[in-house]
Amino acid sequence: MSNNKFVVAAVGLGLVALSACGSAGGKGAADSKTVTLVSHDSWAVSKNVLKDFEKRSGYQVRVLKDGDAGQAVNKAILTKDDPQGDVFFGVDNTLLSRALDNGLFQSYRAKDADQVLPQYRVDQARHRVTPIDTGDICVNYDKAYFDKHRLTPPQSFDDLVKPQYKNLLVTENAATSSPGLGFLLGSAARYGDGGWQDYWKKLKANGVKVVDGWEQAYDQEFSGSAGGRKAKGDRPLVVSYASSPPAEVIYADPKPTTAPTGVSYGTCFRQTEYAGLLAGAHNTKGGKAFIDFLLTREFQDDMPLNMYVYPVRKDAEVPAEFVKYGPQAKDPETMAPDRIAAGRDQWVKSWTSLVLK
Repeated sequence: MSNNKFVVAAVGLGLVALSACGSAGGKGAADSKTVTLVSHDSWAVSKNVLKDFEKRSGYQVRVLKDGDAGQAVNKAILTKDDPQGDVFFGVDNTLLSRALDNGLFQSYRAKDADQVLPQYRVDQARHRVTPIDTGDICVNYDKAYFDKHRLTPPQSFDDLVKPQYKNLLVTENAATSSPGLGFLLGSAARYGDGGWQDYWKKLKANGVKVVDGWEQAYDQEFSGSAGGRKAKGDRPLVVSYASSPPAEVIYADPKPTTAPTGVSYGTCFRQTEYAGLLAGAHNTKGGKAFIDFLLTREFQDDMPLNMYVYPVRKDAEVPAEFVKYGPQAKDPETMAPDRIAAGRDQWVKSWTSLVLK
């Protein structure tokens, strides 16, 4: 979910350190003092926070990163009978039903589950997953481009198909990318089953460019990111996150007084990430302790500036940079998990046929 480029930057600055990565290696390699976390490539945590958990709990944390969110979920499903680890973090609401329907998780109610904001709670009867973070997938814009061309940035889905924004937008493939899928679901929520395909026909006619994933879209195609400027990207609109502008400020040197990028808040789709105790986990006791850790104030307060997402705990502290440069959308598009489950695969199939062919 998070912005991989900024997580890498945090590692480079010494703000993030992970325990040794690797697979649990099968049941024979299970270690009651080791907890193995399976996640996507954007997992990150401050070294001192992770070490504090290890010291207090007595467990050592092993982290296995398995690509982007979609890839990681699919691999976890394929290996569910002999799971690679104990806990999976990073399945989001766009893919949650696939994980639950395939029996990926066993039930566990986290110690501080009652501290999660009500709007993010799901599966309350069985507690197979625990909400950990949330964020908004939104179109970002390059302020310098729009200032130079004296053009008002688009503010809504409707704006993006207007002639003045022709050939300006780059998005990710909905079949291979979490933000790409989120943007598709946002359009389906906005226009309904009878209107989203017509909307994408208009976007295609207006020159939308589709690339495989977020890093390519943001770092190479987008003109407003640090990476984009180096790569001379020529697209001033990109599907990214509401938290991307504060990340641009935090890792800029020297720091600007205002964010170089902005958010088109009328294009946002609310995304939530979950963690779950894997069915067949080798260390269930340690896995439960780790899920409890993910909901502590310590981790929830630490998370935003490492993975550029918002905490879901009621009393967690949101960084000032988020409040100033990348506040959450006030009225994002949302979609119930059962509706996503019912329509996702067909939407992606239709989208692929419509947009990529």
